[in-house]
Amino acid sequence: MQAAVLHAVGDLRIEEVERPAPDRGEVLIQVKACGVCGSDIPRVFTKGTYSFPTIPGHEFAGKIVSAGEGVDPGLIGRKAAVFPLMPCRSCAPCEIGEFAQCERYDYMGSRRDGAFAEYIAVPLWNVVPAPDSLTYEELAMTEPAAVALHALRQAGIDIGDQVLISGAGPIGIMLAKWAYAWGASKVLLSDIDPAKLAFARSLGFADTVNALAEDAAEWARRLTGRGVDVAVEGAGGSSSLEVCVKAVRSFGRVVLMGNPGGEMKLSQHGYWEIMRKQLTLKGTWNSGYASLPKNEWKLVVDAMASGRIDLLPLVTHRMPLDGLLEAMEMMRDRSAFYNKVMLLNSKEEASP
Repeated sequence: MQAAVLHAVGDLRIEEVERPAPDRGEVLIQVKACGVCGSDIPRVFTKGTYSFPTIPGHEFAGKIVSAGEGVDPGLIGRKAAVFPLMPCRSCAPCEIGEFAQCERYDYMGSRRDGAFAEYIAVPLWNVVPAPDSLTYEELAMTEPAAVALHALRQAGIDIGDQVLISGAGPIGIMLAKWAYAWGASKVLLSDIDPAKLAFARSLGFADTVNALAEDAAEWARRLTGRGVDVAVEGAGGSSSLEVCVKAVRSFGRVVLMGNPGGEMKLSQHGYWEIMRKQLTLKGTWNSGYASLPKNEWKLVVDAMASGRIDLLPLVTHRMPLDGLLEAMEMMRDRSAFYNKVMLLNSKEEASP
């Protein structure tokens, strides 16, 4: 099969590799769509994967085309999203269903081969079967949509809440969509990129602010009267964190979601805001896959299937596998505006 193989930092090659076969308890997925995550850019160009060679890619969906021993063959032909984290399922966090905190986890696309390829073999446990009504592109956005959903669940969002999201990238906009679906009365978006804010407005989010051109915290307080109930830091920057703690009301909640690109610092005044307003700060990481209290991946699939959340408008770029490197260089260099970049495989299923 064809795959994008990372041989060293900055050395990504489209080449022929052996197609995997499903082991016992696994299925073979023909990858139909795979999103390029923002974390894939440093993984390919600056940080590398945990070993070489590795096939990156973890936001994916496809068709089940064969089943290993012990797997119901009736699943063959089904559409599916795939949870890329492979927990040990025996450590203390795993025993209580907190798989994102697993002490000995594996991960598709960074610690083992991922989905920038035509096929991938995955454990049945990681497979989320989906209805035919959903497109593969929608299903490939289940992973970031579940991350966004998990962040809002950490905030304890309530009906009528006013929400500020600092960072209008793909997950930031997914957060905004979830907040409205959840019953928020107002959703505000802050960013420093005018193109991202314009894109958000084109999707119907009228309340946006450029944090370089205006005091975003003061703007949020002015629009809400007393400050937002919930602020989600989604940019991973010190100035973004400062906006969040200053924009939220007394006894409000701040969720820390953005993956920091360097040190995170807070001014003395920002620290006072946390103390004097008695704010609650909460971290969020990955998404929930346990059956109890809720499997967030299944919640995402159900919400897309019922039309409660529409993610297709977020896709701005689509390309075949042989266009992946060019697309990633565009993302790295920011040579064009993008929101969600999607790798698509339209080839027919090969013979088993």
